[in-house]
Amino acid sequence: MSRNLTELNDFLIVERRPGVRIIVNIAGRFSLANRRNAQGDRRVFACRAVNLSPHAIALASPVSGKAGERVMAHIDHLGKLEGAVLRVLERGFVMSVAASEEEREKLAVKIEWLGKNKDHDASDRRFDKRIVPVNPYSWMILPDGCRETCLVLDLSVSGAAISADTVPEIGAVLAVGMVEGRVVRHFDGGFAVEFIQSQSRDTVEAMVIRE
Repeated sequence: MSRNLTELNDFLIVERRPGVRIIVNIAGRFSLANRRNAQGDRRVFACRAVNLSPHAIALASPVSGKAGERVMAHIDHLGKLEGAVLRVLERGFVMSVAASEEEREKLAVKIEWLGKNKDHDASDRRFDKRIVPVNPYSWMILPDGCRETCLVLDLSVSGAAISADTVPEIGAVLAVGMVEGRVVRHFDGGFAVEFIQSQSRDTVEAMVIRE
């Protein structure tokens, strides 16, 4: 098992309170109270929620906050959540969920529903236009030659959606894993890369997701 996947599994043991808890791979975005851009606005990063409970959520992310730092997150199917960093890992963190008892009960219902339905719409990935990698971590080589860890949100034979601490300018040429591409768009929490050459559907994930 790769280090990245082992690290994601480490998330599963940090929240031991009784109640609903499920393993997932759900898209989201978050901001940290102390991570701001040059204009003083909070930066937004994309993430994947990999473990959910009404009390804590484990996020795979391109950056990590500090223990106790305030987190504002929006997770698909769950909505807006706030809390604080409970545990920092090299590539992600676990956040608490600040909620009233009534809000927590509603969250538990949503999580339970996700647990029952998360696999119902799964289709054969060979026919999917876009792939959500099981291990979302890779690296990118920036135009100046610097290498940086990044989070691959999804990918296809023609490009990938990336979240990272550095957001290259539109038009910048870089490599994601072993594939060269060009930044074509910025979005809330990340940027889109169009590959210079179209990749094989059978090998694109292995070429992009690299240790």
